[in-house]
Amino acid sequence: MVRHNNQLPDNLPQLQNLIKRDPDSYRDDFRQQYQHFLSSLEVFALNPGEENQSLDELVMFIAQVAQCYPEECVKFPQHLVDLLKNHATTLDPIMRNCFVKALILMRNKNLIPAIDLLELFFQLLTCPDKNLRSFLQTHIITDIKNMNAKHKDMKLNSTLQNFMYSMLKDANPKAAKMSVDIMIELYKKNIWNDAKTVNVIATVGCFSKIMKVLVASLKFFLGHDDEEKGSDDSDSDNEVDLKGALMQNRVNKKTKKRKKQLEQIKKQAIKAQKKKKNAPAFNFSGIHLVHNPQGMAEGLFKQLQSTNERFEVKLMHLDVISRLIGIHQLFLFGYYPYITRFLQPHQRQVTRIMQFAAQASHELVPGDIIEPVLKTIANNFITERNSSDVMAIGLNATREICMRCPLAMGEELLRDLAMYKTYKEKSVMMAARSLIMLYREQLPALLHKKDRGRLTEAQAERKIRAYGEVEVHETIPGAEALLKDSKEIDLGSDDDSDSNDGQWVNVSHSEDEGGNMESGEEDDDEEDGEEENEDEDDDDDDEEENTENEDDESDAGEEDEEVETDEKSESCVKENLKKKKANDDKLIGVQVLDAKEAAQELAMTRIFTDEDFRRINAAQLKKTVTNARKRPLEKDRAEFVKLNSIEMIYKKRKHDKESRLETVKAGREDREKFGWKDGRKNEHSSKTNSEKRKRKNFVMMRHKARSKVKKSFRDKQRAMRKHLLHQKKMK
Repeated sequence: MVRHNNQLPDNLPQLQNLIKRDPDSYRDDFRQQYQHFLSSLEVFALNPGEENQSLDELVMFIAQVAQCYPEECVKFPQHLVDLLKNHATTLDPIMRNCFVKALILMRNKNLIPAIDLLELFFQLLTCPDKNLRSFLQTHIITDIKNMNAKHKDMKLNSTLQNFMYSMLKDANPKAAKMSVDIMIELYKKNIWNDAKTVNVIATVGCFSKIMKVLVASLKFFLGHDDEEKGSDDSDSDNEVDLKGALMQNRVNKKTKKRKKQLEQIKKQAIKAQKKKKNAPAFNFSGIHLVHNPQGMAEGLFKQLQSTNERFEVKLMHLDVISRLIGIHQLFLFGYYPYITRFLQPHQRQVTRIMQFAAQASHELVPGDIIEPVLKTIANNFITERNSSDVMAIGLNATREICMRCPLAMGEELLRDLAMYKTYKEKSVMMAARSLIMLYREQLPALLHKKDRGRLTEAQAERKIRAYGEVEVHETIPGAEALLKDSKEIDLGSDDDSDSNDGQWVNVSHSEDEGGNMESGEEDDDEEDGEEENEDEDDDDDDEEENTENEDDESDAGEEDEEVETDEKSESCVKENLKKKKANDDKLIGVQVLDAKEAAQELAMTRIFTDEDFRRINAAQLKKTVTNARKRPLEKDRAEFVKLNSIEMIYKKRKHDKESRLETVKAGREDREKFGWKDGRKNEHSSKTNSEKRKRKNFVMMRHKARSKVKKSFRDKQRAMRKHLLHQKKMK
């Protein structure tokens, strides 16, 4: 049968639709178009820099129907791959995008192996086409993610990673930057989250000569997450949408569709609210997977000393090095004198530099190495010539450093800083008291006696460790509480025990903490004062006794025998009391040893339940709480120093505009009308000309202003003489 007016060769969309419905009937038509493609491709290869619209349409047509004729289209992908490899940079951008889209379309239909296509796309990252590179980056990430959706293909991932690492060393900066971006994105999506990827970024990316690659690699280890900003904006949008939807639902007609939409919006708002309540989670596991952290820290520090880049890049180097030192407890003694140079109040980003100094401190660093940093902060920040905020920031930074390396603080410097606890500015006072509270737990012997406070049971049990000493527990701390009766481990009322359920109580740092601190210290000062007064009274009594004894010896020699007998009896009583006290101490020591041994045996022979751990936590909490302390001790330190802990200043914050307007309006209530009051009894009566003149337009009063010319000295003399003569005549 011969078909008249056949328009299929010229109408490719119609032919594509018919082939997908019935491939066998239109096989000849497809072969005809495929031959036309081959001939057009040969012509295009002679001049690949020009656009060919017909070839563009043919390529997309064959890619759409290639799954219908797999035998005829076996060599079709290879033709496009060869053309892209040979003329990648010289191809017309439109034609190059067309070939790439056709290959991606065939890859989605599993007509091309993933490795061959991805290697080609990695090579195309060198093309000077920004849109193409971003398009390829999105496809590569999506394709690798889909391949590892059900299970990770280790062989394929290893091959792609090796090729990616070679691209990272490429001299082309655009290809290298795109490669590191792809690796970082795949790591964030938990696809290539292995140590191999991290260490390639650490060894190649962080020491790259290409600045964009270097900055991207450093940001990867700093854990910057730009997606959180977008999430916050979306949460606020969800709240606005919920309010608007509720208002529309009140006004509009009630229908099933609108009701369903309202329920969906409510669900989204609940999800957004839950996200806000959850604490922000940061993934810093990349810096933990570095194989050679010491070598990386030394290399970055050497690179930092020799670089002439911007100050922001230097801050990134300092941040990464400080995190490596703090997490892996490294030794890099040259880092501390280098960072000391930037510790000046006028230095830009000085609080971040203090943060880096605190992050680089840990217990294994000798105190002599970090002590110059503390002295520099004390000399440059904690002086009365600076403002109170600068002094408070210096004290907070000192506290954060000493929290990680308590042995760095000297006794003389600590006692000098502790004297700021009575400073007139509250921000400085609270910062100094927080430092005192730290050393009450760590090294109370360095503090003055009046600053040590009362020892709690937890402080008495805590052993002061020397440099390099590791605390090893032979049993579960607090397990001896299980040997006692459960009634003895009650924290207070029944309400408190039910509400807390034996867990730690989280108390926010606020000005109330300062109030508790003040009351505690006042109690301590009072106790110390009472002790000192008792000592003075004892000394006075001793002196009075001595004088009385001297008087007795001089006055009456007959009573010597009686005095000697009294002294002997007193000495015997004192010796008996000492022996009794020693025996009591021995008994207490034996009881403590027996309790520890029993607790150790209990931990070795018994599996603790949730109720047992609840009792242990309650007992440990009770040890840390005394009259002078209202919250549990914070023994654990975080891996990273928060900038807020250094910039935390206790002071009365300024009100925002809305709160200020509320206070102003509240003050105007029950008050007369605000404004200037004139002396008129009747408000509706007329005003004088001088009062009216104040409200007139300047144009109306301009002639008056012109007449008020400043008088000369001669005119003033004449006016004064005239005035005096006039007064003389009046007399």
